[in-house]
Amino acid sequence: MSLHIVLIEPEIPQNTGNIARTCAATGASLHLVHPLGFKIDEKAVRRAGLDYWNLLDLHEYDSLECFLKIHGEDPLYLYTTKSEHIYSDITYEEDTYLLFGKESKGLPEELIIKYRDTTVRIPMISGARSLNLSNTVSIAAYEYLRQNSFNSLLTMGELHTTTWDSVENS
Repeated sequence: MSLHIVLIEPEIPQNTGNIARTCAATGASLHLVHPLGFKIDEKAVRRAGLDYWNLLDLHEYDSLECFLKIHGEDPLYLYTTKSEHIYSDITYEEDTYLLFGKESKGLPEELIIKYRDTTVRIPMISGARSLNLSNTVSIAAYEYLRQNSFNSLLTMGELHTTTWDSVENS
């Protein structure tokens, strides 16, 4: 299983930090396509990612063209409000790249046209412009993981006996 989250020209450091944390917690790789709207070492990015940065598999590219030169033939799924396909109706391949555009504009239209067959959307009510980028990435990542039976992720929590006993006795 190999999930890759690709942010194309992200603008808001807190979103990228939250996404980095999601990637770290799920074992997904994070790919950042420059230019970024912030410096990767900004406090807001690091704070949102908390202490998960050491778990993150991070890749950076100078431009979208550089990313596509390396990964253009890989399974790419583009998240956009301009798609006819719903994200949960897709069967994701094992080694998959999920692409997300910048917060203010989304993905470039020429990219959407080029990869039209693998564009996907998350349903929303009419009149809603879009979801928050970090929420969208979480929804997409967990759908991919669900389809792969949450491979290598912990799927069961554990209560501490002392905590459980105190709840039962109250």
